[in-house]
Amino acid sequence: MSDTLWLNELFATIDRKDADGFVGHLTEDSTFVFGNANPVTGRGAIRDLLVGFFGSIRGLRHEIGETWAVPDGAVVTGRVTYTRHDGSTLAVPFADVFRMRGRLVHDYLIYVDASKLYNP
Repeated sequence: MSDTLWLNELFATIDRKDADGFVGHLTEDSTFVFGNANPVTGRGAIRDLLVGFFGSIRGLRHEIGETWAVPDGAVVTGRVTYTRHDGSTLAVPFADVFRMRGRLVHDYLIYVDASKLYNP
């Protein structure tokens, strides 16, 4: 996948905490892995996971660093800032790996250390 404009749309849905918009970027049988959590498969299960996660924080914002496109995927690095319900924040680096099927994400792998998100 040579262009990466779709990534801006994808990250915008995440930063809006829009689980429905997010899963619209995924194949029906996609797999989602957040950090060291167990993989979640399927749009419905991923949506449910995200609804729970988005509800556990006040907000989040991604700053994209570098992006590499390959024929069937992409890699993105950057920094994500999570805002907790008490207003405090956690900013950490991330790397996301996307394996694509056509214009939809089939595998979404997030490498981030969010272990201090709930234990400031």
